[in-house]
Amino acid sequence: MSITDLDAARVNAAIDTLLTEHPPATTPNTEFRGHRYDAGLAWVHFPEGFGGLGARPDLNREVESRLRAAGAAPQDQATFFLALAGPTIVTHGTDEQRRRFLRPMFTGAEKWCQLFSEPGAGSDFAGLAARAVRDGDEWIVNGQKVWNTLAHLGDWGMLVTRTDPEQPKHKGMTYFALDMRLAGVEVRPLRQITGEAEFNEVYLTDARVPDDCRIGAVGEGWRVSLTTLMNERTAIGTGGASSAKRGPIWEAIRLWREVPAEQRSDAKRDRLMQLYCTSEAMRLTNMRAGEAAKTGNPGPEGSISKLAMSNFNKDCTEFALGLLGADAMAGYDFTFRRLEQLSADGLDQGIRHSFLRARANSIEGGTSEILRNVLGEQVLGLPGEPRVDKDLAWSKVPRN
Repeated sequence: MSITDLDAARVNAAIDTLLTEHPPATTPNTEFRGHRYDAGLAWVHFPEGFGGLGARPDLNREVESRLRAAGAAPQDQATFFLALAGPTIVTHGTDEQRRRFLRPMFTGAEKWCQLFSEPGAGSDFAGLAARAVRDGDEWIVNGQKVWNTLAHLGDWGMLVTRTDPEQPKHKGMTYFALDMRLAGVEVRPLRQITGEAEFNEVYLTDARVPDDCRIGAVGEGWRVSLTTLMNERTAIGTGGASSAKRGPIWEAIRLWREVPAEQRSDAKRDRLMQLYCTSEAMRLTNMRAGEAAKTGNPGPEGSISKLAMSNFNKDCTEFALGLLGADAMAGYDFTFRRLEQLSADGLDQGIRHSFLRARANSIEGGTSEILRNVLGEQVLGLPGEPRVDKDLAWSKVPRN
């Protein structure tokens, strides 16, 4: 039996045992996810004892498919960041940090958020200014983060800071797990165009972060962050097209069948078919990428999926609203809603919500402009744009 077959056999045997001993239909979801973690079926490519079996990462899809078919609840929106924080901690954290964070993260007992973007850095993530100064076994952190998804629900945050301003910007960063309930951490939700407050500002004022919450070595924050960013782009990109007949393209098809015949022109039919073909190409590309994966952390190629999904969601939701004509301008409830009440893709709120929310897709997880740079330089091998500050100390880089 090949290694590939052995991996699949081990994973399927673990699934059989889990479903026999803890049927998801009669086991509370948080408890079931704990048993799933203990069985090595949280992230099957993680090491044994830390939610995995050391198997191929593409087998995660088999796990999810079989457990959902057996009645397990889907991942809710508030646990999205386990796809980012989990791989980062298992790759760069100590065994003690893995034991401390991974299981409660996976069960949903502790929710995570991401504290990367800053008002003064924008898409230049490595230009961040939030400062961490060491004080014995603690770090004193001051600064501001913005556009922090779900930070108002988070128990822990993935925080990147500037620890050595005399180093070039990519070398003076350090990564921390931040307890969002520490003194000096203030979260201010930002109400957005869709009505809910999904994003936040986070202010850090003399917040004292223990050194045992540092992920990776001092000054290695950029390298650690790349693990988070690549997983984020892959997670967002692969969520844009699925075989579950759910998503913008299927909502557009549903609307096409419902609108009056006079609104279904040949030109619109052609456009719908173009969008469907694009959606299928995205889905099959994601499947191929998953099958080809050899390690748990994706490379820069994940930027392809994210960039394609961002453009597709905007095009598809715009087409769907065009089908509705003037009716698209009415019928949307802008009343503030708790984010926990929304589905992960927003379709429970209708296509109008999806149209408005899709505007964020080209910004979150790396702007489309940044992703084009990543693909051009790291995938296609094209010359990079001139960077006059690459080897300059961060403190000496001119700022507005």
